[in-house]
Amino acid sequence: MELTFEMMVVLGLLAATVLLFITEVFRIDFTAILVMVALGLLSQVPGLDNLADPNRLFEGFASNAVISIIAVMIIGAGLDKTGLMSRVAATILKYGGKTEFRIIPIISGTVGVISSFMQNVGAAALFLPVVSRISLRTELPLSRLLMPMGFCAILGGTVTMVGSSPLILLNDLILTSNSALPAESQMETFSLFSVTPVGLCLLATGILYFMFLGRWVLPDRGTREEGSGRQSVRDYLKKIYGLKSDLVEVVVPEGSILRGQTFDDIMLAHNLYIVGSYHRGQRWFTPVTSTKIEDPCRLAVLGRRKVIQQIADDYGLQVLPELDIFAEAYAPTVAGVAELVIPPDSNLIGKSARDVVMRKTYGLGLLAIHRGGETLSLVETEEHQSTDIGKEPFRAGDTLVAFTTWEGLGRLTKDRDFVVVTSDFPLEELRPHKLTWALVFFVISVSLILFTDLRLSLALLVGAGGMIATNVLRIDEAYEAVSWPTVFLLASLIPLGQAVQNTGTAAWIAEQILTLLDGWPIWGLQAGVAILATAFTLVMSNVGATVLLVPLAVSIAVAAGGDPAIFALTVAISTSNSFLIPTHQVNALIMGPAGYKVTDFMKSGGVMTVLFLVVSLIMMNIVF
Repeated sequence: MELTFEMMVVLGLLAATVLLFITEVFRIDFTAILVMVALGLLSQVPGLDNLADPNRLFEGFASNAVISIIAVMIIGAGLDKTGLMSRVAATILKYGGKTEFRIIPIISGTVGVISSFMQNVGAAALFLPVVSRISLRTELPLSRLLMPMGFCAILGGTVTMVGSSPLILLNDLILTSNSALPAESQMETFSLFSVTPVGLCLLATGILYFMFLGRWVLPDRGTREEGSGRQSVRDYLKKIYGLKSDLVEVVVPEGSILRGQTFDDIMLAHNLYIVGSYHRGQRWFTPVTSTKIEDPCRLAVLGRRKVIQQIADDYGLQVLPELDIFAEAYAPTVAGVAELVIPPDSNLIGKSARDVVMRKTYGLGLLAIHRGGETLSLVETEEHQSTDIGKEPFRAGDTLVAFTTWEGLGRLTKDRDFVVVTSDFPLEELRPHKLTWALVFFVISVSLILFTDLRLSLALLVGAGGMIATNVLRIDEAYEAVSWPTVFLLASLIPLGQAVQNTGTAAWIAEQILTLLDGWPIWGLQAGVAILATAFTLVMSNVGATVLLVPLAVSIAVAAGGDPAIFALTVAISTSNSFLIPTHQVNALIMGPAGYKVTDFMKSGGVMTVLFLVVSLIMMNIVF
């Protein structure tokens, strides 16, 4: 096959695309749009007709892959809206602690197993909100968690024959190739779990890679998720108001001498705030200060940790090293410190927090009043004495510093007695009562994918549409749940992959490389086929690469005396080796939320690519 002018143009576009991806002269999704536009314009030049069909240039936006991603993002947002993902995050933290070394294998292993039975991008999208919440609660950067999760979602697709599109296609391609092979070279098709030993080893390799080398290869960038930029309660109070406070959980044992005392008594006597209580399975957020302590119970206390520890020692209480029962209720995504101003026409002027029962009426645990450059609070600081702010009458212009839930603060934005100053809080309306509907439509979608021949995008849209119809998620929230940069990135790159295939560029590249491999031993030929499949899947769809390369791999194996079925399997597995640049759907999905750059994928994905090749080739030759 000779190199044509069309092929040279496509090769030039490929080189330019990779260069722009690496240098990031433009944002990566805009680069993809520019490439798509360039293909459309170049196709108008005589002799370049095969680059793209102008009438079908934008069909990538309606492709099965892109619609599937949109649908699965909506499904994931619907499950998150019910609070289910918060529970999953809490469970992971309960058993995984707050260290990368323990959290990464739990998250990555779970996603890897799920993606072995459903599309890897679906598994990654469903766990994206879980990982985001874990990042916020552990203060681990999202960039340290999403790449291991995403890579293991891709690796999980190699565990079964239904885990990825290339493996699903493989048996059909084998049957097609058999029609052209002599009887002695006929190939047997693979069963559902034929590749499981190979896939499990690849998944384990990915998990161990990030557990032991993650500290060096993973980027350390903050999350872009809404509300993640808020400081912790301790840092915020110290920086803005000079108040040194920690949020700790205290266990009051049965028979405690504190029994019968009111929260107010304890708060005034020891200059601290009780912002939550738990007794007999019931939890109260910012309980009324006149509430009496019933033992045994647990209290969420805001104050200086060493002071709280001294009090605990005196009264026989236990201070937990971390929040336990209150961990989910007081996560940064749920609650925090807010500031509200008393306007001149407020009905609260002249009244105190106790007069209006502020905790019960407004859900505000008053921590301080900032007035005329002075901060009044229960906690004594170097600048001022402690003050019983519960009895302090409010004045126009007072800034109230309070501990509250974001949901409650959202309601107060409509109350004319306050002007809510805090604006960067995550205004999130959870709908736990919709959990049943969300699970019903999630199960319906998964069942349609696993047990019917329905197109993946349609099966997922059934679930997404059902959640919107039952108001698990409103339509505007569904639009907001979609990562549109990811959609444009994938949809705009699809025409480039088609141009690589339609112009014969892919076949020409394959032919040149296979010519170089001529005369190599069988293991060398298999490695060459694996590397070729890896390279192709970076610039075109893994399905297209598989359809193109399986017949070539079979022909090479037959000519060299190798096992054609193993060579075909090598192609199907190696097309999942897509970690170097964010052209894979999963990599594109996680790139925006974690703030990754292309160079991050090249650094972390380069090592993973080599490990994938080595482990997959060794395991295929051991198993088969």
